[in-house]
Amino acid sequence: AVRKRPAAAAAAVRKRPAAAAAAVRKRPAAAAAAVGAPLKRPAGEERLGKPRLPGTVTNPILPGGFPDPCICRVGEDYYLVNSSFEYFPGLPIHRSKDLLNWEWVGYGLHREDQCTGSVNLVDVKSQDGIQAPSLRYHNGTFYIITTCVYRPPDIEEGTCTNFIITATDIRGPWSEPHVIEGAPGIDPDIFFDDDGKVWYVGTHASHDNPSFAGEGEIWCQELELSGWRLIGERHYLWRGACYGGVFVEGPHVYKHEGRYYLMVAEGGTGVNHAVMVASSDKITGPYVPNERNPILTSRNLSYDNWVHSTGHADLFQLPDGRWYMVCLGIRGDAGPSMDRRSNMGRETFLVRVSWEREPMEWSPLGPPMRHLWPVAAPHSGRVERTQPVPLKGTEQKISYTLTFYDSFYSDTLHPEWNFRRVPRPGTFSLTARPGCLRLFARPEVIKERAACSLMGVRQRESDFEFEARMEFTLPSDCCHVEAGISLFQKDDNYLNCTVRRDAADNSWTLFLKLAEPEKQVRCVRDVKLRGYAGHLRFAVRADATGYCFRYSLDDGKSFKDLATTPPDLIISKGYTGAYLGVYCTSNGVPSGDSPYFADIDWIKSRAFQRE
Repeated sequence: AVRKRPAAAAAAVRKRPAAAAAAVRKRPAAAAAAVGAPLKRPAGEERLGKPRLPGTVTNPILPGGFPDPCICRVGEDYYLVNSSFEYFPGLPIHRSKDLLNWEWVGYGLHREDQCTGSVNLVDVKSQDGIQAPSLRYHNGTFYIITTCVYRPPDIEEGTCTNFIITATDIRGPWSEPHVIEGAPGIDPDIFFDDDGKVWYVGTHASHDNPSFAGEGEIWCQELELSGWRLIGERHYLWRGACYGGVFVEGPHVYKHEGRYYLMVAEGGTGVNHAVMVASSDKITGPYVPNERNPILTSRNLSYDNWVHSTGHADLFQLPDGRWYMVCLGIRGDAGPSMDRRSNMGRETFLVRVSWEREPMEWSPLGPPMRHLWPVAAPHSGRVERTQPVPLKGTEQKISYTLTFYDSFYSDTLHPEWNFRRVPRPGTFSLTARPGCLRLFARPEVIKERAACSLMGVRQRESDFEFEARMEFTLPSDCCHVEAGISLFQKDDNYLNCTVRRDAADNSWTLFLKLAEPEKQVRCVRDVKLRGYAGHLRFAVRADATGYCFRYSLDDGKSFKDLATTPPDLIISKGYTGAYLGVYCTSNGVPSGDSPYFADIDWIKSRAFQRE
């Protein structure tokens, strides 16, 4: 899936000066974890690598920006897929055998050719792109069904392209997108019924006489897989549980003990988010709602609850018959002064589920004990920070997702890495100088709809350390190229710490720049790098007091302070979370046949859980 630089172009890449090359000391794999002198640890490192309590699982089970989770069990393996919006690769997939420790599998959209046609991630607008997916397995094949939202430049109304990709191996390769024509709305589901029929379950605005503005509706129609087309009559199923419950979306259909259950998200993906459920004897309805809806929400809790906006859930059954669900939520790490949000945005949480029959004689739904309903978090009714592990004898290894180190010795990128949109040819190379990520200085800068030389890994916790070693040299007359690290949330919200040459006095300057929505990019701090020898180590430490930016000119023997910023500068206020990454640009100047570049020797991040 990684775009390779053509051999002829690779030969033209600027060579590393001999003096700089001699200064590089490659590390054996066993020593990788020991790179660099550590910074002072934030409170909480005692929890790095072990669960809070023996026999418990800590939520979120997939920390970082992994929204809109959908889960599928095949035998004893569990697979998670999440939405990815404007990022590439798209549709991240993880696997677990214990629901505690999740390893990367790959991506459903892992090739550029999947995302440059009817599914457009080339110049997609922020917040558009790949919406909530559904992952299902049937007769030896995995199916992912989802929506790509695309709005052309200067046009507010866009298109919702609903499509399916398939694979016989969860690791891929995944097929080209099969577009389902005539399917409006977002967040579709695919349901395989016992009689062999396959159903498309979608959303749209209410088809007639909406009761209020923003009222949505769930519909279903039979799907012919041989031609990837809708057939037969369209059935209108449900408009949600609550009057004023706008944006009914994210439908999933299940069959349990002979009845069909339609579970939806409602209220929008904010503090009024909720999970609602209805039931029917037939997949085409009519559906009767659970009188105790919502079955999961945080709208009844204080805004100061540790997690809010819980919703968009998917049910699944364990081999022993027990049930759980995964859902999204937003941690309130930033506190009241910062809208009770976090940098990570919407993450993936685990909730236990039981089933109970409606016992009340006065129920209008029929005789007592007829209707069976799922009950989320039966003892508390909310997403808990910790809960007993689902499978006895298992242990959550917190460090599994909270630490990351990459020395770029592979010829393909680790799946942790993401780009904002499909990267342009010649953005990076792992082969031009083995053991380094060579990031080329393309003319594009970070801005709406642009694909620039920017790439990153997800921020997993509010408290973290991030370090990178970069080698970067330029001719004395080249002052338009800059390179360094970037902590980014969106095209209009980032912190860039980059090095640039000053042609006037042949000096080097380190800049820290901040971009905020609807504001001009401003320089927070700049400092002359006296004694700069072509290499630099960046270090960032973040905790509740702020972000501390530091740098080292002597390979980590000593660090100097650059700046300390407030902790709320890249809070997630959209659909995705923050990234920690690297950036290189020629600031609008064409690159030519032999572009300038920065070599990233390694990066590492460590995250620390809060109470």
